[in-house]
Formats: sequence, C-alpha cells, structure tokens
Amino acid sequence: MTGQVRLGRATLSRVVEVRAQMRTSLFAQTPAAAWPANADLLEPLFWDRGADEWKIAIQTWVIRVDGLTVLVDTGVGNHRNRPHMPPLHQLDTPYLKALTDAGVSPEDVDVVVNTHLHTDHVGWNTRLSAASGAGTGGGAWTPTFPNARYLMPELDYRHFSPDNPDVADGMRIVFADSVSPVEPQMELFSGDHRVSDSLWLRPAPGHTPGSTMVWLDAGVPAVFVGDLTHSPIQIPRPDDPCAFDVDPMAAARSRHRILTEASRRRAAVIPAHYPGRGGATVVARGNTFLVDQWLGFPEI
Repeated sequence: MTGQVRLGRATLSRVVEVRAQMRTSLFAQTPAAAWPANADLLEPLFWDRGADEWKIAIQTWVIRVDGLTVLVDTGVGNHRNRPHMPPLHQLDTPYLKALTDAGVSPEDVDVVVNTHLHTDHVGWNTRLSAASGAGTGGGAWTPTFPNARYLMPELDYRHFSPDNPDVADGMRIVFADSVSPVEPQMELFSGDHRVSDSLWLRPAPGHTPGSTMVWLDAGVPAVFVGDLTHSPIQIPRPDDPCAFDVDPMAAARSRHRILTEASRRRAAVIPAHYPGRGGATVVARGNTFLVDQWLGFPEI
C-alpha cells in the first residue's frame, strides 16, 4: 500500500508493510478513561474501542530530495525468526512489490536511515539471497539495497550489539539477520549528522539510547520521529510512556522537545507507526499539544 505527497521540493511516499492492533495496557500510565475522552482524535483510525486496542502500521517512508532516494526505517522483513515478538515471526508480505509500486527499485535507494535498531525498523535492511530460498534454514542474509549507505545511530549499535553481555537473545537474532550483514555499507553516526542540504539527523534519546529524528526542510518542513510517539494519545498526553521505551522519562523529555520545535516551525510530525494519514502538524497548548492538520495521504 502506497501514497505520495509533496513537501516543498521533496516527494514523500508511504510504503506499508503490515498493520496490527495492540492492547492499550502497553500505555500503563495512560488512564483507561483517557482513550474515550480523546475519541475525536483516536476513533476509528487509531483506536478500536470494542477491543480496547490501539492500531499501528509498520511502514517505510521514502523521501526523494536533493537527488537522493532515502528510506526511513525498513520494517520487519520476511522469513525472520522472531520468538520474542510472535506477531512478527516468519512474516511473508509483498513489501518489495509495494516499494516498486511507489516507483522505487532496491537498486535506486541511496540512503537507508534506521531511526533506531528495534526489530520493526531494520528488517528489510536485508533479504535472503535468491539461492538460499526461504525457510530452508540455510543461505545468507544480503543487503536489500545494494547501492545504499545504511545510517545507524552508534549508541544503539553499541547498546544492542551481541558484544554487550546484557543484550536480550531476541536482539541478538535481529542483529545477526538485519544489522551485521550490511556492515560493509554501514555508517554509524552520533550527534547531529547532515545527510544532504535538505536532510539531517538529530538525536532524541529515550525510546532507545540512540533514537534519532530525521529532519527535512526542502521548503516545507517535516520531522520523521520514529517511535518518539506510538499513538496519537501521546500528543495531548506527551508525558505518557509506552512499554517499549528503554528510558520512559528521557523519551517524554524528547517528545516535549521535538513536538515543541515542530510546533514552532510548523513542521509535519511523521511517526513510524501511525496509520490514518500518517502524520500531522501540531500546535502547543501549554504543556500539551493538539493536532492542527493531518498529512494528505489516503487514510488507512
């Protein structure tokens, strides 16, 4: 599933890999009453009232700007062993066809940005080589995008590396099939990092140590915020953490800072997992925020 909008001189496409629903209890500090209280914002695109679940899309954002084709996050990937996340185990989706439908072949991609190194943001960094075949237990994981630079935050690389004795077994698997195979094309960055005249990376730690925002300004500003916010419930309630945050307090500080800056700059906020129209401009109201205008993508 794809769509496309213009942001000044940049073109933005949306490539959806898979959609899912998750229990609202993953927002442990969000009172149950807050969901229906924000029904005008959340229903029906972001919240299933009957199931008491919030809705997500796992997707890639394709930015064409400054003569580059840039992917922001690469989803889960096919044929992955994900015992730590059963809903993502052994997926088989038409992601590459959706990318082609958006006018992008793997060879076209110049830059891949992984905003952080969680399972659902690095998967299509690689694919099983054609000779290996899926499900055979053999073969090799090879870079999906043979001509791309893979930009990854160094803090996350160190944090999730198998060299870290405290790293979870599930992340060791992710590292082995989706991170290590692209090391010849990998560029680790820390702090602010310029990609092109219109595109730069800035840290926003909390969800993970190296979580990174991708700022775009080619005449119309936007910020790709990864998992800074998982659900629009966190726009009016920016202090509310999600269970997936490594450091919830740092994540909340980053959320306030980025949403405030986006509000001041009139920049579209584009998270990794929002269904609906994918993202929106926001306005600040004291210590909270409101949606001003959604992006022009078709609703999903």
